[in-house]
Amino acid sequence: MVTCSADGYVSALGLPSLSLSGTLSPGIGNLTNLQSVLLQNNTISGPIPDTIGKLEKLQTLDVSNNLFTGEIPTSLGALQNLNYLRLNNNSLTGSCPESLSNIEGLTLVDLSYNNLSGTIPKISARTFKVVGNPLICGPKAGDNCSAVFPEPLSLPPDDSGTNGHHVVVAFGASFGAAFFVILLIGLFFWWRYRHNQQIFFDVNDQYDPDVRLGHLKRYTFKELRAATDHFNSKNILGRGGFGIVYKGCLNDGNLVAVKRLKDFNIAGGEIQFQTEVETISLAVHRNLLRLSGFCSTENERLLVYPYMPNGSVASRLRDHINSRPALDWTRRKRIALGTARGLLYLHEQCDPKIIHRDVKAANILLDEDFEAVVGDFGLAKLLDHRDSHVTTAVRGTVGHIAPEYLSTGQSSEKTDVFGFGILLLELITGQRALDFGRAANQKGVMLDWVKKLHHEGKLNLLVDKDLMGNFDEVELEEMVQVALLCTQFNPSHRPKMCEVLRMLEGDGLAEKWEASQKVETPRFRSLENPPQRYLDFIEESSLVVEAMELSGPR
Repeated sequence: MVTCSADGYVSALGLPSLSLSGTLSPGIGNLTNLQSVLLQNNTISGPIPDTIGKLEKLQTLDVSNNLFTGEIPTSLGALQNLNYLRLNNNSLTGSCPESLSNIEGLTLVDLSYNNLSGTIPKISARTFKVVGNPLICGPKAGDNCSAVFPEPLSLPPDDSGTNGHHVVVAFGASFGAAFFVILLIGLFFWWRYRHNQQIFFDVNDQYDPDVRLGHLKRYTFKELRAATDHFNSKNILGRGGFGIVYKGCLNDGNLVAVKRLKDFNIAGGEIQFQTEVETISLAVHRNLLRLSGFCSTENERLLVYPYMPNGSVASRLRDHINSRPALDWTRRKRIALGTARGLLYLHEQCDPKIIHRDVKAANILLDEDFEAVVGDFGLAKLLDHRDSHVTTAVRGTVGHIAPEYLSTGQSSEKTDVFGFGILLLELITGQRALDFGRAANQKGVMLDWVKKLHHEGKLNLLVDKDLMGNFDEVELEEMVQVALLCTQFNPSHRPKMCEVLRMLEGDGLAEKWEASQKVETPRFRSLENPPQRYLDFIEESSLVVEAMELSGPR
């Protein structure tokens, strides 16, 4: 959970929800290249070290839901690159440091549920929460303040857990407040009437391109159009349901991948788009593709990522280097482990958690060292945010969609686990699940074929012929077992990603496999007689399946 930069310095500590105790060492101040510290949901106690103020590059500091005591260090005011500060749900005392008002780029400051006192300085954060501090807000949560927005007329954040945005504005008289609200509503509807569309903020006209949303850079459409040579078809890296991905070269010479979203006009408009983009950008892990920038205009939505020189797993499975497969057995094992670590982070260490919904070889990218990088996470939510966990049409790639998703339209972390199991089979066989079955000797879908050969003890027939027998038979058996555990029809029987990772690392597989052999095929709510084959789920799906790929390789 420690991320290092290319030049060998520690750039991120991602250690949330690991039951860590003890105190936070002042030595953290020596890690001067840290950009992200995520220690939430542990039992760390003692004071927050003053030395954190030395971390000039720090962008995210989250120590929420711990047992920290003492005062908030005034040294935090020196962190000029800080975007997100979460100190909520601790036992901090004293006043909120005036020095925090010196930080200009803050997006979120959450000091709620502590024992803070005194006056609140003017902090220029888009969201500033202090609820649950009795000496500030009153003895009951929300008596005098539920949240403070120092700039209430700037772009407000989305809060999916409420019915709207609640901004507390103090006025001298209630009549004045009511009049002001009515005036705002009138202006809003006048604007909507004049434009007859959602409110957009055109980055070309209103945004300074050097201004950032958190750590994300806002690009102008003109800038990205030039980088991709006017979105030249020669620069296309991949196509998919989300849009087209282009290779681009920025003015500074950096190579990027520019995803031009197809469904740009999502409900919720610009504010919702920015909120979702910010949420995606907070996921920082070595095995996740980090969003580096975006562009949003009235007619365009584009996302900018680092360019992955080795493309996707799907694109390299059939490639050869000096007459040898680009992905040998060792690299395929590393890809499985790296992907598992990335998905584990999304499921159990992100806040809020992110369900990928389209785990497959085409969405696992490879960096210059052939390290697995999970791409396109969060995009299904970004473009389909009106739904929570139920959809009326299944989004995904046929051959990768979990049975319960096909039967009920409901997705969860276990939907991703199923997709990961199919990914393991893609790594073993060298074939894409979507293409499988087109050959004359292959009937049905990959999963059913693998189950049949495993039952017959003919696993050697599964292995990619390009490997020319260069694989470990014991590791093959273990990887197939993990894949079959991940693709059990009943989602409750599938392991969590933390268990999947442990099994891939050699811990607990035998016990899990033995237990799985005693489990009967489940009954689904929508199917009185559940099929024994995965192909039957596809054929009997009660929902409209969009037989498409949500994304493609870069």
